[in-house]
Parts: sequence; structure tokens; C-alpha cells
Amino acid sequence: MPEQFDYNSTRNKLILSEYGRNVQNMVKYIVALPTKEERNRYAQVVIDLMGFLNPHLRDVADFKHKLWDHLHIISDYQIDVDSPYPKPSPEAIHLKPEPLKYPHQRIKYKHYGKTIELMIEKAKSIDDPDRKRHMVQAVANFMKMAYVQWNKDSVTDESILSDLYNLSGGQLKLEENINLNRVEYRPNTHSNNNQNNRGRTNNNNNQNNRGRSNSNNNPRNNNNQNRSRNNGGSKKY
Repeated sequence: MPEQFDYNSTRNKLILSEYGRNVQNMVKYIVALPTKEERNRYAQVVIDLMGFLNPHLRDVADFKHKLWDHLHIISDYQIDVDSPYPKPSPEAIHLKPEPLKYPHQRIKYKHYGKTIELMIEKAKSIDDPDRKRHMVQAVANFMKMAYVQWNKDSVTDESILSDLYNLSGGQLKLEENINLNRVEYRPNTHSNNNQNNRGRTNNNNNQNNRGRSNSNNNPRNNNNQNRSRNNGGSKKY
């Protein structure tokens, strides 16, 4: 008679794999016990074992409650014991969240983003002239920075002020002779520095290796070494 092998593919599916198959088999055994007193006694032992197998749950608030919920889940909500906590329902455990709605907002200049439009609306509602001027200038400086990051090139202040005027519906503008903050596009130089350092190290290693090989291949050096060895060997005390 051929030997029967027990594969995981032929076993029942693990409901909570972090507790292992032995805990699941013990819970299955508790469900089949005839008296509630026995089920309560064995369930408490399994709860202690589950806490021992997963010590990280002790850092979770009310970890005992979580362990009892896991016990009900492993039993497929069929275990009948006196739990100190209310029995969870499958609907509450497998509750699906509402799908998030994709924001359908039209952005006039996408390289500035939606935040700029919100900042412009906020600036339009300011009544204090001095505070409003500072706010508008801050928005213009931010627009210039966003433009340079997107276009990777320089941009004139007149172009930024024109876009600000259009985005605000003609309600926000600055003096034409105002100078916005100077912004330059700076590529990521960290990787370039790493490559340069690697190149320097490789060059230094190559030069050191060449120097060693040249000294080894030089016959004069070898003869001098041999002579010193011979002299040392023939010396009498």
C-alpha cells in the first residue's frame, strides 16, 4: 500500500496564519467539546498560548480583547464560550470601506498646482492692503519656484506676474518693477558626487596597483633584493 503524504495543499486553509496550524486545530477541538465548562477552561489556555506566540500584541491597547476576537475568527464564529468581550460579527470584521472619490477638479495651470489657486482665493479675500500685498508677493515667489521646478529653466518676473493676474481674474497684481526671489534649478548633485568619488577611488587604486606591479617587474629591484638576501644568508657569526 503506497504511503500517504500530508501536504499543506490538502489541509484546511489557515484562517490566521500567524498563530499556526496547531492553534487552529486546538480551537477546532474546543468547538467540539460537549460542555461549556470545558470549552471555557480550554479556551483560556488557548488565549494564553496565543498571547505567548504573538508578544507584539502586548503593545496594542486592550490586547486581550484582540486575542478573544481572533479566537472567534479562528473558530469561524462557531465557538460557544463565555467571553469577557462581546462576540464579533463577520460583517464588522470584513467591513469594506467606502470607495474614495477621485477629485474632479480642473487646474488651469497644472505646473502651479491646485494649492496656488487656493492661496490666490485666500489672498483675494484679505482686506488689509499691506497684508494683502505681502500675501500676493509670497504667492508670486512660490509660483516662480514651482515654474522653475517644472520647466527646469529660468523664467521672467513679468511672465509670473501675468499668470498671477490671469489666475486671480484680474484682481491681484504687483508693481512691474518688483523683483521676485531668484530661483535656479539645481539638479540632484548627490549621485554625481558619489560617481566622482567612486571614480577617484578607482583611479587611486589603479595607480597603486600599477606602482606595485612596476616595482615587482623592475629587475634592478629584484637583483637588489636577492643580493641583500644572499649577503644576509652568508653572514657568519
